[in-house]
Amino acid sequence: MKRQTVSLVLGSGAARGLAHIGVIEWLEEHDYRIESIAGASMGALVGGIYAAGELDSYKQWVLALETMDVIRFLDLAFSSEGLFKGDRLMDALRKIVGERNIEELPVTYTAVACDLDRRREVWLTNGSLFDAIRASIAIPTVFTPHHYRGMTLLDGGLLNPVPIAPTFKDMTDLTIAVNLNAVHAPVAVPDKTEESREPSSAKTSSRHATVQRFLDSIQNGIQNTIERNFESRRDADLGMFDLMNSAFETMQNAISSMKLATYAPDVHIDIPRTACKAYEFDRAAELIELGYETAGKVMAARSASGRKDKISADT
Repeated sequence: MKRQTVSLVLGSGAARGLAHIGVIEWLEEHDYRIESIAGASMGALVGGIYAAGELDSYKQWVLALETMDVIRFLDLAFSSEGLFKGDRLMDALRKIVGERNIEELPVTYTAVACDLDRRREVWLTNGSLFDAIRASIAIPTVFTPHHYRGMTLLDGGLLNPVPIAPTFKDMTDLTIAVNLNAVHAPVAVPDKTEESREPSSAKTSSRHATVQRFLDSIQNGIQNTIERNFESRRDADLGMFDLMNSAFETMQNAISSMKLATYAPDVHIDIPRTACKAYEFDRAAELIELGYETAGKVMAARSASGRKDKISADT
């Protein structure tokens, strides 16, 4: 039986983007051949690493991350353009993947970014893979913009959180879009296996304390940046990070809904934005499993329908 070919669209959503790994693994295990990837933000990162053939290496790396490891990758920019430079993260990914050019990848790849000066969407389809990824993950105020090819580039999720349009010319059997900003009732993230469960409540408490320190470090960074550049605002609310993140995700959800309605894919897989917080990269195992199980549910529903019409997680 001929394997069905897929154009895979991977949406933006910070740590929830780890669910993309599970979706890709399900598709590969069930004989779908991914020939094209378009991604925004974390979707561009995971998709680019997959296109380079190094997704398993990246998965093993991210599964080993603890919360303090995540914090160590946050290199302060000391700039009014953003809190973090992102250089440490890019250096770590280069060690896993190596330097690659997009046009040399075995899978067609598009990273979506936002051109701040021209106020438009940009599709990066050639040149350095890591320049494309760095541009696409430049979340405003969190990472500094990426200056590339004479443009000031920001997170692709600003204008297109689920970039389906770059796949329009693909000659594949299916277009599958993964939306990380779905507004569903909160879902239970799949439990870890017995081998990976926390052995004691003490360790769980320790994790919670570490997460809180992580939040405090981000909030303090925001506060320090405000104090350094805007002396009149020393009393800024320390909850700014949560407020900013919530506002960004609300905007992304509205745009995602519009894009999915306008450019309906053959299949769309919804990951609820309540699945985790933006910074919870230490929950990789759970999020990967969530992506795997959700992909299985959606694709099983499509198969059971016996039809070629469009289907989603709500079907």
